[in-house]
Amino acid sequence: MYRLLVAQVLLGCWSVAQPFCPSQCTCVYHGRSDGTGSRSVLCNDPDMSDIPVNVPVDTVKLRVEKTAVRRVPTEAFYYLSELRYLWITYNSITSVDPGSFYNLKVLHELRLDGNMIATFPWESLKEMPSLRTLDLHNNRLTSVPVEAAPYLVNITYLDISSNKLTTLPSDLVDIWPPFSGVLPSANASQKTVLGLQDNPWYCDCRISKLIELSKMTSIPVVLMDQFLLCSGPENLAGVLFQRAELDQCLKPSVMTSATKITSSLGSNVLLRCDANGFPTPTLSWTRADGSAFNNTVVQQSPGEGVHWSILSLHNIMFKDAGDYLCKAKNVAGKAEASITLSVDGMQSTTQSPPMNITKLPDGQPMTSFAGTKMPLYTSLSPVLTTTAAMTTMPPLPTRKSLGPGEGVQRSPPAGDKPTKVQQSKGGKGLMMSDKFKKKADLKDIAVVEETSDTAVLLWTAEGFPSDAPLTVVYFPYDAKDDKESVDTEVGQGKLLLEYLMPNQLYTVCLVTKGSVSGKEQCVNFSTLDNGGDDGQNKVLMIASAIACAVAVPLIVVLLYKILCLYCKGNSSRNNGPDDDLSKETYVKFETLTMKQRTLNGQANDLWARRQTQESERMLLCSRSSIDSQMTYKSDSSRSEYLC
Repeated sequence: MYRLLVAQVLLGCWSVAQPFCPSQCTCVYHGRSDGTGSRSVLCNDPDMSDIPVNVPVDTVKLRVEKTAVRRVPTEAFYYLSELRYLWITYNSITSVDPGSFYNLKVLHELRLDGNMIATFPWESLKEMPSLRTLDLHNNRLTSVPVEAAPYLVNITYLDISSNKLTTLPSDLVDIWPPFSGVLPSANASQKTVLGLQDNPWYCDCRISKLIELSKMTSIPVVLMDQFLLCSGPENLAGVLFQRAELDQCLKPSVMTSATKITSSLGSNVLLRCDANGFPTPTLSWTRADGSAFNNTVVQQSPGEGVHWSILSLHNIMFKDAGDYLCKAKNVAGKAEASITLSVDGMQSTTQSPPMNITKLPDGQPMTSFAGTKMPLYTSLSPVLTTTAAMTTMPPLPTRKSLGPGEGVQRSPPAGDKPTKVQQSKGGKGLMMSDKFKKKADLKDIAVVEETSDTAVLLWTAEGFPSDAPLTVVYFPYDAKDDKESVDTEVGQGKLLLEYLMPNQLYTVCLVTKGSVSGKEQCVNFSTLDNGGDDGQNKVLMIASAIACAVAVPLIVVLLYKILCLYCKGNSSRNNGPDDDLSKETYVKFETLTMKQRTLNGQANDLWARRQTQESERMLLCSRSSIDSQMTYKSDSSRSEYLC
């Protein structure tokens, strides 16, 4: 009886010591002759819907295959610290939690092929520092982010074939060591196996580097299938990677017209930025502080890889001041640049505090608010600025008077000079000195000599010094915001307005200090239509073309004749003397002697045959006068022949 009890206790202890195996799995222990071994677990029950949690802790290889498992939860294998091979293949898994592989420090191989995974948590690979094999083929992956590159450093076998990948980030090719050529020292002699086949690759500049690398043989990457095909665009569909020629992507670069802009209150401002890149980047404007704005944006792409954008700010206020960001984006990356806008002017308040009037050292009055030392006006930039606080500009009345000097009376628009504020109801305002208070005025304002783009403005000044500053403001009658200003002196009396638009009604105003109110300061004028000039130019162009068509052939014929005569003259001068000298010349001459002599049976005549020189060619010999040419000699002397 005692022995039977001991046997039962030993049998119970042995059964407890045996690892527990899940009911839907098969556990196998592979022992070795040296007493060591490893355990593998296979779970392939079609009715299994969850990852088993009671797997023996000494398991080295776990296979979950052909089950109904749909999800890999967080820390699903936390207790399997000795696990080296994990195969979860051909299941129905659609999601993998980022913490699913926590504590798998010695895992060497992870296979998740044959599932329905659309997004893989690449950051989970940092929990598996010993991982070398990652198999994700035959899933539904649509992208591999560039952020995955740091986690793929130690991977030597990556299979992402038979997915829905259309592209790979160009930065991924630059960063991932097998493509960049910078391998860890431990893997310097080992090549990486990469599976990319059976994906609908869209062959554009984003995978241009991958295509170029697929044509090389010296890189440490082995493609499972060398014959990769392009699925798009249409002109490259079905083309092998090795035969595709693509341009490389270029990250956008952004340039702005200015980094800081200061403009006056109420003016119009244009912000421009230009971007370069390939493909052509898109541009967008935002505020740095994230505040919303609704302004006109004009964009244009004058050519491939170039894009510019202009943001229009009309009638700016103090709330428009700040940083504006111009952002450029294409498939290769992003870039941005900022423009800082400052608004110059004084912000008005609903209730004006009392004002104090003090005297400056030069005798000019200055008005400041009570309790402060801030002057009422401030210097503004030399652009069209707004009026100072508490001053308003009445709206310009509509009137169709076009004659010079017949314009309606208007308040001068804001110029680049500070505007003085006049107190109401008997208060002392800031005005000019009494010397110009009643006499200073501008008269006889007229616009003459109008053309399609210029006009001459005339005026007469009374009571002003000749060097007094004068601002001439002009703008289209129906576009009062598009103002232009020109600074001059009162004593000039004349100003040329340039760069005007043809057939356009304009309003021109003269703004100065001390002008008497109630007098006309603005006039309207109209530029001429350049249609007549265009017609005249066309007639001149046609006449010139006809004249050229007639004159050019005549000139060509004349030049030809001159050239022929010139060539003929040169030929006669060069070849004539040689031809004449090459001929034999016969000269007939007579002997001048008192005694007849015979030569070869002939008397009186003697013929000589010789080659003539240039100086003798034109000479003719004649009988010489015996009285004047004969020389007396003895009979034995030789006769001389004179020619």
